[in-house]
Amino acid sequence: MSAPKSSRARMGTVVTIEVVGHERSARARRTRDLAIERAFAWFDRVEAVCSRFDASSELRRVCATRGVDVKVSPMLFEAVRFAVAVAEETRGAFDPTVGARMEARGFHRDYRDGAVVRSGVGDEEPVSYRDVVLNESALSVRLERALLLDLGAVAKGLAIDMAVQELRPLANFVVDAGGDLYCGGYNAAEQPWTVGIRHPREPHALLTRVSLTDAALCTSGDYERRVADSASGEHHVLDPSTGASPRDVISASVVAPTAMVADALGTAAFVLGCIDGVALLERHELRACLVDAQLVRHTTPDWIDV
Repeated sequence: MSAPKSSRARMGTVVTIEVVGHERSARARRTRDLAIERAFAWFDRVEAVCSRFDASSELRRVCATRGVDVKVSPMLFEAVRFAVAVAEETRGAFDPTVGARMEARGFHRDYRDGAVVRSGVGDEEPVSYRDVVLNESALSVRLERALLLDLGAVAKGLAIDMAVQELRPLANFVVDAGGDLYCGGYNAAEQPWTVGIRHPREPHALLTRVSLTDAALCTSGDYERRVADSASGEHHVLDPSTGASPRDVISASVVAPTAMVADALGTAAFVLGCIDGVALLERHELRACLVDAQLVRHTTPDWIDV
């Protein structure tokens, strides 16, 4: 069985979809190809709704209001609802209201053209997820204070999960969005997929490998998306309680049933630190491997290297 791959630039990264089999007839190939097209389309749809860099996105429309119930699409409501739920579960270690602070730290450039994007929301007034009020029956979001939502640790996982639903009937496939991925079924050798995890301090080496079947794997590292002053050690993960990047964890890899869960809870664990982070992930029955600044690994009991 062959495993055709298709790669496209989406959401600031390269998304690759690989499907095993479905070569026996023209009809099977067309079914496969149409499913792949629908899967890729979800990345555009999620970005159009959830991007804080696009002034015309639905998310930015909501963030332009204050103290008003804004009816939103089911997609945006679910993304915000999930982000707030993770914030509540982690007591603010994960918080989607950090957008203005991220913008002030230099994460304010549109990846498509490098243009600086300014929301106009200041970061002087303290805000938190408690300032986000959801009305499920009305599908509305109300922001009690001026704030900028950042769904970066939710949106890509959501796009992966929606793509997976399109590919599910094909059984055996991988959706890889810049290292955050979902592996469905089995590989061409009819074995579980084997995925390598990058070493956080050796760019061309692997830290370990993990076996996946019908599961997502998301990894966050302090080597990704660093601020302009790289000597400062600041990067794309922000501790909402301090306004700075966490230093205890340098890499966090989480295996979960969905990419949205793996990405968001992995980000929370990164902020919480190795001990509390592993405890959080173990409580949710997720497999995880966190690496501290001394390159010591901290894993959940069911983590198995391959």
